[in-house]
Amino acid sequence: MPTTQDLQTLTINTIRFLSADAVQQAKSGHPGLPMGAAPMAYTLWMRHLRHNPANPTWANRDRFILSGGHGSMLLYSLLYLTGYDLPLAELKRFRQWGSLTPGHPEYGLTPGVETTTGPLGQGFSNGVGMAIAEAHLASVFNRPGHAIIDHYTYAIVTDGDLMEGVASEAASLAGHLRLGKLIYLYDDNHISIEGSTELAFTEDRGQRFEAYGWHVQRVADGLDVEAIDRAIEAAKLDPRPSLIMVRTTIGYGLPTRAGTAKAHGEAPGDAELNGAKDKLGWPQEPRFYVPDEALAHFRQAREAGERMEAEWQARLAAYRVAYPELAAELERRLAGKLPAGWADGLPDFPADAKGVATRAASGKVLNALADRLPELVGGSADLAPSTNTWLTASDAFAPDNPGGRNLHFGVREHGMGAVVNGLAYHGGVIPFGATFMVFSDYMRPPVRLSALSHLGSIWVFTHDSIGVGEDGPTHQPVEHVAALRAIPNLVTLRPADANEVRVAWQVAIENRQRPTALALTRQNLPTLDRSVFAAADGVRRGAYVLADWGEGPPDIILMASGSEVALIVEAGRKLAEQKVNVRLVSFPSWELFAAQSEAYQAAVLPPQVERRVAVEAGVSQGWHRWVGLKGRVVGLDHFGASAPAGEIFTQFGFTVDNIHRIATDLLARPMPQGES
Repeated sequence: MPTTQDLQTLTINTIRFLSADAVQQAKSGHPGLPMGAAPMAYTLWMRHLRHNPANPTWANRDRFILSGGHGSMLLYSLLYLTGYDLPLAELKRFRQWGSLTPGHPEYGLTPGVETTTGPLGQGFSNGVGMAIAEAHLASVFNRPGHAIIDHYTYAIVTDGDLMEGVASEAASLAGHLRLGKLIYLYDDNHISIEGSTELAFTEDRGQRFEAYGWHVQRVADGLDVEAIDRAIEAAKLDPRPSLIMVRTTIGYGLPTRAGTAKAHGEAPGDAELNGAKDKLGWPQEPRFYVPDEALAHFRQAREAGERMEAEWQARLAAYRVAYPELAAELERRLAGKLPAGWADGLPDFPADAKGVATRAASGKVLNALADRLPELVGGSADLAPSTNTWLTASDAFAPDNPGGRNLHFGVREHGMGAVVNGLAYHGGVIPFGATFMVFSDYMRPPVRLSALSHLGSIWVFTHDSIGVGEDGPTHQPVEHVAALRAIPNLVTLRPADANEVRVAWQVAIENRQRPTALALTRQNLPTLDRSVFAAADGVRRGAYVLADWGEGPPDIILMASGSEVALIVEAGRKLAEQKVNVRLVSFPSWELFAAQSEAYQAAVLPPQVERRVAVEAGVSQGWHRWVGLKGRVVGLDHFGASAPAGEIFTQFGFTVDNIHRIATDLLARPMPQGES
């Protein structure tokens, strides 16, 4: 019977060699982090982490993030050993086609994986969003004697995470907000891919985080489980977010590679791996050896987790009795269900030739939604007055007011994006983040990860074209809508008027399995008369027939998104006056239209009508999919200019007369064969 100390060593080495065996079998991966960080992972998972392997989605579980996602085998080993639905056979299929153990952790694929990590700094920053969500929900729902929402967010973070700028942005925000339930273990091994961190990362990381307002502790020996344990206990007692700097050895145990860059990102080889096993008293064979005593010790997590969740369920039952309405609301939000009638009575904008900027219409719709959806929370990168994203019925989230729903992200677009994703990962809230469209470049990694992870993050991007005007080409996002459309699983919506904005927001709220980007104007757009034009509900299908003018089938189709729809309306009117049968198509979302049936697509864009003109004040890339080889795209395949918006539109050909001229030229061409 092993002693407690022997069992602890045995279990830590089980983590190390399960991870290393998987990397070696795959002949690729990152053995260094799991082998060096195993003691801190063991300490956290077996002494502190409140989780239930039988129910990975238990609402009040602690969250654990492996921010250095390259060390994914550490996480997979822990999940298997503690009894999640991840069999040993899946560890043996690490990095293989169709396995539940991909090279970097993927949210929604592997049970127990809380975030998609790998791009360094993202997981670090997601954790800040999770901690904000926990603090907010606790403030809204907890009552004296009823701590229903009460959990920590933990992460293992790396040198690479701390180097990335996004982590600095998020850390600064976390310190300001005093997120005391955020505890990060820093795998301080002083090694990066190119070699020692002395090459490029010599600042005092501890002092940096102290300056951010974090509680910083230092553990000199990464093998010292008791010291790590004491540091975590101390972190729980401090009202600030905590960074525990644990000095580790990357690839601990490897005879020639431990403590070197060679341990980071390649299979160790049989000789090196066997040498590590000999050194640490581990049998060379069989591979994937799990001692019975170690597995039994780890599997205690299942019994403990079931007991912890049962205790919480009992508290929840008492809470239901004491506060039935609050309990019902909390459970609705945690389940991701929308309340009945949430979309009733949203603003319906009357026809108006002068109109309103879609960013302003968005602000009205957003605030109407906020009255009906108390889970709607978010903010902007210091741009709320310009993006119209302040929720007027609520205060700001602050250390002394975590119930506030408005988040001041500061000028931190990248950090904002990752924090918003963290809110979405956590659940119980519907998060949004806002900035100017041109700055979507600063936050592309979290936008991409929101799509990869099937998160319901809502991205509000205003000032969406050359309509920005005098601010000039640095602020005119000519290529950005196309760049967003290139992200798989992201729905990009560029509404044409205020009523399309209303429907676009409904789509974003309803569609919680994928993120939505709203592209909104700075300049006013006419509000279309829906007694003349089709209802704005057509937005739900991505593109719809706005109007057919003429006596027969269309001779030409004019299509546009956003601010340019008003231009095709007037150009179409001129064509109709010339007895041309013209179809007008509003095209706010390529992704939603592409998801429609072939029959619907053909009904909107009849294949036999090859005379088509698409108009959008951005790069033409991609529009030929919809206009065909014989159509024309009025786009902007160069940067903008600094001048009043109206002058820029005129100079670059975004005028009714130019669109009419291009359409007339198309109509003068010989009739394509088969068209009538």
